[in-house]
Amino acid sequence: MKTHYICQTYIAQKPTHDGQASLKIGKQFQYTTAAEAQNRAEREAQSKDCAGADAYMVSEDPNSGEVGTPTFLVRLGSVPEFDDF
Repeated sequence: MKTHYICQTYIAQKPTHDGQASLKIGKQFQYTTAAEAQNRAEREAQSKDCAGADAYMVSEDPNSGEVGTPTFLVRLGSVPEFDDF
C-alpha cells in the first residue's frame, strides 16, 4: 500500500438561481508527510481567495490502483460534506 498526503483547497462559486452557493476544488498539492499537507492547508486557508482547505491521506494499492476512503488530518473553513467528497 502507498499512502498519499494531500492538501486540497476550495473556492466559492457564485450562488445559483436558487440562492445556494457551492464550492469547487481550487488547488491540489501532494506531499510526502502528513505534517507538510496539514501545514499547507493551514496556510492556504488564510488566503482571501480560499473558502476552505482539507488535508487528508489516502491509501492506494499500487497493484490494482484502488484508492481507499480519505482520512482527514484537518478541515478548515468552508469544505464540502464528507458525502460530497
